[in-house]
Order: sequence, then structure tokens, then C-alpha cells
Amino acid sequence: MVEFKNVTKKYPNGTVALKNINLKVSKGEFVFIVGSSGSGKSTLMKMILKEEDASDGEVFVNGYNVSTMQRNEVPYLRRGLGIVFQDFRLLPNKTVYENVAFAMQIVEAQPKEIRRQVPMALALVGLSRKANVYPNQLSGGEQQRVALARALVNNPCLLIADEPTGNLDPETSWEIMKLLSEINSRGTTVIIATHEKSIVDALKKRVVAIDKGEIVRDQEKGQYGDEDKDYKIHH
Repeated sequence: MVEFKNVTKKYPNGTVALKNINLKVSKGEFVFIVGSSGSGKSTLMKMILKEEDASDGEVFVNGYNVSTMQRNEVPYLRRGLGIVFQDFRLLPNKTVYENVAFAMQIVEAQPKEIRRQVPMALALVGLSRKANVYPNQLSGGEQQRVALARALVNNPCLLIADEPTGNLDPETSWEIMKLLSEINSRGTTVIIATHEKSIVDALKKRVVAIDKGEIVRDQEKGQYGDEDKDYKIHH
């Protein structure tokens, strides 16, 4: 589903965000990307979306060579991806239903398909009764659920979440992570960048730890780990 081959990312100011990254994520996997601020997590996530390009090496996502694709091909790549952000990015003047439907309108889905898919996505995240409510009438956790429904409504094969619980309290964070785990169990590949140590440790999924732009640990059923110690890669 995702492969990084010898990928290095150097920004124009000289900062090397990623150094010779090699990473494979298979279809149906659930992977946590962990590491301290500035470790390179967000850069790695942006490269999957082609928001950033590799300085060296190649990135493959869902059959596309992201490194060589043209700008006009990027929308086709992103149609197969569901994206969840820390700050929700909901449209304040649209209802919950309209926010989710908007993701389908962008990809020019048929109105009939929108009427079928949006209620299903809202039901999946437990928000069927809030379809006609506006974002400012929702709690933070509910807003993140809307963002999740929006990410899922086009049936993506890959869901990417960058610090999806960063603005939420621990209990709500746990609910969102359980929802992501359930979505994964239905077949969607899930990649999450997070600082949430307790959740990572509890869920026992694959953990890829990044430190100073390098993968220092890649562990099945891993834990967040201690940021102060030197990591060793465990195959």
C-alpha cells in the first residue's frame, strides 16, 4: 500500500527531515508512526499525500509512483486516501451532513451515491442524529468524528491521520482510536502519526519510531518506547 525506498528529504534551508528511509506498509495494516516533535513524522505523512516531494529516493502509494507523478495526477492519488487532521478542518457554515457530502462532491460523485454513502459514514462514527447540526454546536470529539466520516465516505483504501487526538481529552482520544481500529478491522489500511504513548502501548499495533529523520525501531505489536534511550531496530 505504501513503500518508501531510500527516501531523503532536505528542505531548502538545509534541514534534513528524513534520511534514507525504507518503509513498507502492506494492505490492511495498522501502523503508528511515533517520535518527538521535529523527528520527521509529519514530513513522512506529507510525502504520502504528495504535499512534500522526496529530495532522493522513491515513494509508492496505492500503485502510484508519487515521486514521478505530475501535479495533475495528484487528485487521483488522493481520491483513494482518507485524511484526518489534528485541527478537524470542518467548514463552519455547513452542517455535519454537508461537510461529509462535500468530500464526495469534490470527486464528482453522483447525488444518488452521496445520499446513500453519507448516512452510512455518519452511522459508522455514531453521528446519525447530528446530521443537521453545525460544527460549532459539537464537542471536539464529535467534530473529530465528523472529520473521520468525511475521510471515510469515499471508501478509501488508506486512511492517514496526523495527530488525530492532539486536541482531545484522554477519554475522547481513546474513543477515536477505537473507532480507527474498527475501521482498520473492516479492511482499510491505517497509518497514524501520534504522541499518545498510552494509546500506542494499549493497542499493541505495529510501531515505527522515527528519531532525527531516521527509522530507529520498527516493531510488530510494539510500544511507544522511551524517547530518552537509544533505539535499536527490531526486525
